[in-house]
Amino acid sequence: MPSDTKKEISFTSEIRVRFTETDPLGIVWHGNYIQYFEDGREAFGREHGISYLEQKANGYTSPIVKSSCEHKLPLRYGDVATIKTTFVPSAAAKMIFQYRIFDPKGRLVCLGETIQVFLNEKGELSLTTPDFFAKWKEKMGL
Repeated sequence: MPSDTKKEISFTSEIRVRFTETDPLGIVWHGNYIQYFEDGREAFGREHGISYLEQKANGYTSPIVKSSCEHKLPLRYGDVATIKTTFVPSAAAKMIFQYRIFDPKGRLVCLGETIQVFLNEKGELSLTTPDFFAKWKEKMGL
């Protein structure tokens, strides 16, 4: 009997809020959450073998074409936040990641999503899934 459960590929990492990331109110400036998404995405890539360096070694870059961020609670200087980064499978030649950031008490602080496309070494948009990415998805059971 087929399962309706989708395989989740995620990675959880931590960041410590630095003083320079806070605003005059003493909370993390809203724009820094996008950087936290990148921190989570880079940690995910290193853990699961799909880092930016591995993409570049295969002749591709993957710029972000869309990002969204929904703020729930603030983080403050010195907080150690947990970032859960989850890969969202897609048949298209793109990478979709979802993020959930939690404060030290485990409360949801922020959630978001980014979408990245693939550009070849000439800077041309890849309309088909690059071979290295198809192999990665197969290795990951997607």
